[in-house]
Amino acid sequence: MMIIEKIESPKDVKKLTNDELNILVKEARTALLEKISRHGGHNGPNLGVVELTVAMHYVFQSPVDKFIFDVSHQTYIHKMLTGRKEAFLDSAHYDDVSGYTNPKESEHDLFTIGHTSTSLSLANGVAKARDLKKETSNVVAVIGDGSLSGGLAFEGLNNIVEQGTNTIVIVNDNDQSIAENYGGIYKNLRTLRETNGEAADNFFKALGFDYYYLEDGNDLEALISVLKQVKDKEHPVLLHIHTMKGKGFKFAEENHEKFHAGGPFSLETGEYLQATNPLTYNKVTTDFLIEKMKNDPTVVTVNAGTPMILFNQAEREEVGQQFVDVGIAEEHAATMATGLAKNGAKPVWAVFSTFMQRTYDQISHDLALNNQAATILVYGASVNGMNDESHLGIFDIPFLSHIPNLVYLAPTNKEEYLAMLDWSIDQTNHPVAIRVPVGPLKETGIPDETDYENLNKNQVTQTGSDVALIGVGNLYGLAEEVAENLEKKHQIKATIINPKFISELDTDLLDSLETNHRLVVTMEDGIISGGYGQTVASYLGNTHVKVQNYGLDKAFHDRYKATELLAENGVTVENICNQILNVSRETNLSM
Repeated sequence: MMIIEKIESPKDVKKLTNDELNILVKEARTALLEKISRHGGHNGPNLGVVELTVAMHYVFQSPVDKFIFDVSHQTYIHKMLTGRKEAFLDSAHYDDVSGYTNPKESEHDLFTIGHTSTSLSLANGVAKARDLKKETSNVVAVIGDGSLSGGLAFEGLNNIVEQGTNTIVIVNDNDQSIAENYGGIYKNLRTLRETNGEAADNFFKALGFDYYYLEDGNDLEALISVLKQVKDKEHPVLLHIHTMKGKGFKFAEENHEKFHAGGPFSLETGEYLQATNPLTYNKVTTDFLIEKMKNDPTVVTVNAGTPMILFNQAEREEVGQQFVDVGIAEEHAATMATGLAKNGAKPVWAVFSTFMQRTYDQISHDLALNNQAATILVYGASVNGMNDESHLGIFDIPFLSHIPNLVYLAPTNKEEYLAMLDWSIDQTNHPVAIRVPVGPLKETGIPDETDYENLNKNQVTQTGSDVALIGVGNLYGLAEEVAENLEKKHQIKATIINPKFISELDTDLLDSLETNHRLVVTMEDGIISGGYGQTVASYLGNTHVKVQNYGLDKAFHDRYKATELLAENGVTVENICNQILNVSRETNLSM
């Protein structure tokens, strides 16, 4: 039996000899590689902290000592050592655990965390509560160097020092977030690495931390030794360890960006097994922006630590200073875009819907209140986007659509998307967000000649009567399917509406429906509560027109199958048609 098979809890780790601990490291890394090569997941972050995680559970006493992992995408080994090893050793159980910490799984997981730069503020609060209760335990926050670029991390560091009691901050420094790091703090980290932690210019000491440095952060014995030194300190400690992202897998060591995360891959060749389709909305965006920037030096793309959604490394070098990666700092990206626009540049900020949630105040107060013409490209905004409860992209329509001055657009195909993007970059009147379509690239071959200066005018793509179907963005195709079903099976020709503008209503169009429609059905790829459909229902509330809204319930859905979740919420052709027919029978619609 392998040693890892005997580990039921951290207590079993503490019983091991040094030789057995080193064997455990090898077995854990092998199990990790086997799972992620077959199942996918976060590769490099976990490979780099195998030794650290084993050492932490050997030295500290979880869950009495509290471990808080930033982002928590590097906790696969932690899960192996805390009663969840079957999820890594047995392929039948691979989906038993999430890719992040989750208190529903184990008492050793304090928080559900999927976003970055949160660990230090969480640790600060946990430590303060401990002090108020007159308890003694270690509070340990593990944060990657990439996460230090987030403003919340700075706020946490500042207040941990102010509190002045036991909090151990472990900075896992592999000189890499998803891609290369950007920002002034990384110059200091580099200086500290180059001087073995001895440089006089030390950001952490300047704040007031008791600072320790370990050059080989993948040396198990050295890790155990330094963790024993910092354990039970009565003041804030910062342990800076230098690790290798992707440690133990040649291809991940050589290409950190490629092996940050991904699907199944070959252990022999290092190639991902699922071929990528070159015709995607990401590729279309990249090609369009590169050409746009070549012709207009004032166009600048902004990103916060996820550059791969716009450009690969070679493309970033090609566009040069017209690409800005601000690090993992979405708030700064939003406000910087405001400053760029104010001074005559044409900023395009690309951001995942789930991470955009961090920036409500910056988008509202800085960008929209000042009415600056920046473009926000909202990626992953769909039930078919990321499906972990900490990474959902289904809340953006209520989030953005109710901010004054902001124009939110929902294209349904390539032609509409590029027309919207081209208009948005060059117009100077409003901030504009575009809900980048999710799914296979849809091309009509017909140029979109919409005048987007004529705000809030939506498109009727089929004229019918009695029933009007409004399909927002990704769900426009569903509206077409419902219409086809109604006409073929029930001889009902519905009106189909493509609401390109979803931040305001086309009130003239809605008013016109009252004359020969008795039912409006809205379909949107997001939560219903506060969404586009409810806005339509509110507007038509004092008329005879009934409204049905279809979308998702307001919940943090976790690791779902999109088709099943949509079906649970009634977002299927069959159910929508049945509900339309029920209304027809109840109201005697002349269909």
